[in-house]
Amino acid sequence: MSLRETINQDLKEAMKAKDVKKRDALRLLTSAFKQIEVDERKELSDDDVIKIIQKQIKSRNDSATQYKEAGREDLMQKELEEISYYEPYLPKQLSDEELTTALKEIIDRVGATSMKEMGKIMGAASKELAGKADGKRINECVKSILS
Repeated sequence: MSLRETINQDLKEAMKAKDVKKRDALRLLTSAFKQIEVDERKELSDDDVIKIIQKQIKSRNDSATQYKEAGREDLMQKELEEISYYEPYLPKQLSDEELTTALKEIIDRVGATSMKEMGKIMGAASKELAGKADGKRINECVKSILS
């Protein structure tokens, strides 16, 4: 079963269970899938679905941060709740130790020795670690390794 089918099945179960919050969150996600399919005229693979979920989570995190700064705890909680519905569909995230090890291997393979070569490292790391680590985490870890 593809990731998209799993999400659709969970959406149906949320409808049957009358779990309005989960239903609405998953509907937003499936509408994002449909929008990409229509715009780009293609069938989404599991990798595409994961990228869309990550983009939605990033968007929700940004919104939650802005709501917190504005003192709107209720809206912040809504965004964080939606994130909690999306996270189970992502691959297991790498721990800090696993991420550091993987990045050291990439740095050795690319032959980078300074911060000037950050672009090469980030390009390779983004492709290899897609879905397993956030770009911001990768960036911070590479900076700590090279400094």
